[in-house]
Amino acid sequence: MDFIKNIIDVFLHLDEYLQTIITSYGGWTYAILFLVIFVETGLVIMPFLPGDSLLFAAGTFAALGSFNVWGLIGLLIIAAVGGDAVNYSIGHYLGERAYDIKWIKREYLEKTHAFFEKHGGKAIFLARFVPIVRTFAPFVAGIGKMTYGHFATYNVVGGVTWVALFTLLGYFFGNIPFVKKNFELVIIVIILVSVVPMFVEWWKHRQAAKA
Repeated sequence: MDFIKNIIDVFLHLDEYLQTIITSYGGWTYAILFLVIFVETGLVIMPFLPGDSLLFAAGTFAALGSFNVWGLIGLLIIAAVGGDAVNYSIGHYLGERAYDIKWIKREYLEKTHAFFEKHGGKAIFLARFVPIVRTFAPFVAGIGKMTYGHFATYNVVGGVTWVALFTLLGYFFGNIPFVKKNFELVIIVIILVSVVPMFVEWWKHRQAAKA
């Protein structure tokens, strides 16, 4: 329970935590941000790390001069694309054996598989904007033996779009007085908007099951 509370606290006060990291580590913050984004997208056991909200917060601090915004975007694109590529490779290596691994929630794998069934290859792109599914999509693509060339195209396009969009949103809007004053609310809205696609799919599935 304490772990969950700590995770929620990090999400809601991400601006404060990031400010502390910048003050403590200076230029090494680039490496820390790279690592978080890489791990969130590259390791299937870490789907709860902040993604969208972290990019937004980083963009906000870039506008204040803490980061070079274009250098930041380029670095985090490499992290996002590289993370998905590693995740795909792990899934490809494990194959169907992945469903027997106890510490990987089968429910998440099945939901992500259903996401693929509906959206096909473009699921790799769309999954970038859905928390948890974002982490499992490349893994499931690897398990399903999607050809790497097909996967790589959607991976690169999705990674560039995701990182640039949320970082620039933070860069241009994160320091507006209302946003700064209500940063927790903005983060909640970002999280809610991110999970809307997943909720819609769940609702459609439930209605179909009733029918």
